[in-house]
Amino acid sequence: MEKKKEKGGLDISVKSFITAIVVIFVLMVIAYAMTFVVPSGEYARTINEAGQSIIDTEAGFSYVDGNLPLWKWILSPILVLTGNGSGTLIAVIIFLLVIGGAFNCLDKSGIMNHLLNTITKKYGGRRYTLLNVVIFFFMAMGALVGSFEEVVPLVPIVVALAIRLGWDSVTGMAMSLLAVGCGFAAGVMNPFTVGVAQSLAGLPMFSGIWFRALNFVLIFALLLFFVRRYAKRVEQPVKQIAEEGGSGIGSVGSDSGLMDRALKTFIIIMVIGILFVLSSTFIKSLQDFTMIAVALMFLVAGIVSPIIGGFKGKELGGTFIKGVTSILPAVLMILMASSIRYTLEEAKILDTILHGAVGVADTLPKWSIILFIYLIVLVMNFFIGSGSAKAFMLIPLIVPLAQIFGVSAQLCIVAFAFGDGFSNVFYPTNAALLISLGLADVSYTKWAAWSFKFQIANLILTSLMLLFGLAIGY
Repeated sequence: MEKKKEKGGLDISVKSFITAIVVIFVLMVIAYAMTFVVPSGEYARTINEAGQSIIDTEAGFSYVDGNLPLWKWILSPILVLTGNGSGTLIAVIIFLLVIGGAFNCLDKSGIMNHLLNTITKKYGGRRYTLLNVVIFFFMAMGALVGSFEEVVPLVPIVVALAIRLGWDSVTGMAMSLLAVGCGFAAGVMNPFTVGVAQSLAGLPMFSGIWFRALNFVLIFALLLFFVRRYAKRVEQPVKQIAEEGGSGIGSVGSDSGLMDRALKTFIIIMVIGILFVLSSTFIKSLQDFTMIAVALMFLVAGIVSPIIGGFKGKELGGTFIKGVTSILPAVLMILMASSIRYTLEEAKILDTILHGAVGVADTLPKWSIILFIYLIVLVMNFFIGSGSAKAFMLIPLIVPLAQIFGVSAQLCIVAFAFGDGFSNVFYPTNAALLISLGLADVSYTKWAAWSFKFQIANLILTSLMLLFGLAIGY
């Protein structure tokens, strides 16, 4: 069995970074090659009552002139900052830089190590119960408040905890990012997929919740089965890992009283931040500020807690800057991954791909339409990571398409949520996945090989649930 190690700070693994960069570059080349094969076209757009641009299904689709010069493709990782959705992209980058600085302060001050030691000491004998609780927590964060990118700073903490409890980095990734992705897809009350999509489809917000709650339970059971089975295969005794780990993540302060107070401060700040995120489910005006709230939460925790733990001001500032620079490789990954969508949009072939998919639906039997809609969203999610952006693009098309074949808009929303969520933790174009893999020191190829089995099993389960929904007239 390979020897496990614990990492400090948000340092991107060099091996994982190179693997991710190579994968993304290959996809960039493929995207550019597609601009020479796929004809340019676009759907007419209209502005809805909320002032948002959506596809005008009555005006339809038409072919247009469009091309992307080579120089634009070469500069696309930079030009993407000026394109559609650049505001959100810039916000994500700033968010990660702040998290990088704050987390490094928490790490180097010894607070993270003290947290892991405390949890290991208290729950080491009940680690599988803890595993169940952690997975449920992250799934609930995705299903109830639509958290995904916001949990990235928690991934290295859970990975370090998984290692300390005798498992490995893949287990930690599954307990955190995979779990939140599954919850996000189950979409019980996800405001960014189900909420937006139902509004566009003219359905009451979060209506039909019972079916999505049932999906949540079944997906949770499947995920728990896969993760527990894998964890039992790689597990080592907790005591052995604790002895090997030593001072793996920061060095514990000599004054345990100071460290206890620092840890309590950190936990209080975290709880306040999580409560804010949870409250966004019920207070719609807060939904646009969840990422800001999480960044602010870690910034305050990363400054106040280390000071209470005895970290000096000058040392704190230098540590924060080092944390920011350690996350810079992730920025390059984000820009390169985002440039794929930029290339296809600038060449005006995204709409052509969507139009071709809609045309294929006319040749399919009625029962398979809901599965085909699932497939359409899965394909589009490779290029467009944002759930709400995809909703504005796809819902005006796929809901009328579904209703023509007697499929309800409510079931169509479930298919949309499934197609948007699960692949976020598999596609190499998803920035949050690539960053989390780098922080966890897991290569994309290793993660894809492991999670592929779960994705296939989950695809079968969710497809059966969609057919069940169709059969009962949901």
